[in-house]
Amino acid sequence: MTVQHDRNVAPVAHPDRFFIGGEWVKPSTDSSLAIIDPATEELYFRAAEAQAADVSNAVGSARRAFDEGPWPRLTHAERAEFLTAIAAGLRARTDDGAKIWSHETGVLFAVADGVGERAGDVFDFYAGLADTYSFEEQVTPTMGGDHGLLVREPVGVVGMIVPWNSPLVQIPSKLAPALLAGCTVVVKLAPEAPAHGYLLAEIVEQAGLPPGVVNVVTADREVSELLVRDPRVDKVGFTGSTAAGRRIASLCGERIARVSLELGGKSAAVILDDYDLEQAAHVIAEAETLLTGQVCSSLTRIVVSRGRHDEFVDALASVFGGMTLGNPFDEQTQMGPLAMRRQRDRVESYIAKGIAEGATLAAGGGRPVHLDRGWYIEPTVFGNVDNSSTIARDEIFGPVLSVIPAADECDAVAIANDSIYGLNASVFTNDMERAIDVSRRLRSGTVGHNAFRSDSGVSFGGFKQSGIGREGGVDGLLPYLETKLMILDGHPTSEE
Repeated sequence: MTVQHDRNVAPVAHPDRFFIGGEWVKPSTDSSLAIIDPATEELYFRAAEAQAADVSNAVGSARRAFDEGPWPRLTHAERAEFLTAIAAGLRARTDDGAKIWSHETGVLFAVADGVGERAGDVFDFYAGLADTYSFEEQVTPTMGGDHGLLVREPVGVVGMIVPWNSPLVQIPSKLAPALLAGCTVVVKLAPEAPAHGYLLAEIVEQAGLPPGVVNVVTADREVSELLVRDPRVDKVGFTGSTAAGRRIASLCGERIARVSLELGGKSAAVILDDYDLEQAAHVIAEAETLLTGQVCSSLTRIVVSRGRHDEFVDALASVFGGMTLGNPFDEQTQMGPLAMRRQRDRVESYIAKGIAEGATLAAGGGRPVHLDRGWYIEPTVFGNVDNSSTIARDEIFGPVLSVIPAADECDAVAIANDSIYGLNASVFTNDMERAIDVSRRLRSGTVGHNAFRSDSGVSFGGFKQSGIGREGGVDGLLPYLETKLMILDGHPTSEE
């Protein structure tokens, strides 16, 4: 069965404008971006492309809203009411959100379905923190003074740069805690997939937030740098590649701007000798089809003992080889296309490097012959991969798995940790104590047990070059707060 949808109609009202200062404003130029459906290679819609003047206008609006507007001076409970309204708006348009995601990135509609509900849950969670999180504490001064107040205040104007692969997953994890904290924001959308941001802007407008609290623009990298460089921006929150993250961190470092980074990964799955290989192959292969492997936390390095390597490669190749590729809206489809032509070119170049560097191509490696339109690639398995090879070191961002043989458990852990990344990992074993022991030894922000797991509702982020800071849960609020200590001579009236 194929889900019915309007293929060439993006369900957003103002893609030719930007949401700045609470209004839909005309761009400074007529420059626009073509958003292409990756399954059909047809135009989905066109969106306005921001230039320097547009970004400056958005930053100025956020700055005025923070310095002069009511938002930072509302109580947390008052701001929480707006977050609850945004959550309701997201749920009301969850079908629009799902269709947009499939059209822009090729994610299966079965996966995208309900994305608005999940985004609404994020806003509701942070709204709930208005009553439970301690934004102010009484403390006892240790170096003079009679009374101390430790208060946590909004960091200020935040520039949020979100990726193309899952905008309605990424934006709420930044926007909801920032709004609860009292920040004002500029959301910079990816030029490949901006419709979710427009959808959210419409919901923000409907919720009635004060003008300038949330501003939304779409821009490419060169113009986006202006947002990072702007001295009126107090903090940058970025999700994307490690290469781009390095650049953003260096620019923020020049002016000591606050920055949080959720970056790339080359995550390892360690399969211990007591775990069934067929079961592990099914779990890992099915997880890798999520967004066609375009997920930063994907388990793309699988480390297995040398004696079981060939058996596991065969099992994984069998599962991958049986995957059904095709229309993301067809319920029979198990994997859709890559999101862009350039992304398929990138994945194909890495497959060629894997072959050239001596890895064994066990499955896939080419374009599916039955699909003559769309940016499809076969799910690909390499065996006998050297952990120092290109395909084992670089984040490919596509459905390419590398199976790496290890001498024993200690060697497997060492191989898993031998990476510049540390975003995600998994341990496959039937022994809970071994799972905990190996998990403690893995240098990773998340470690799953017998599955691909990550949980942005609790805490998500990476070790090493996979990022700085955490998103989700209470930890996700902290990057949007500054701590201030007030040391008072005497006691507040309420304390006397």
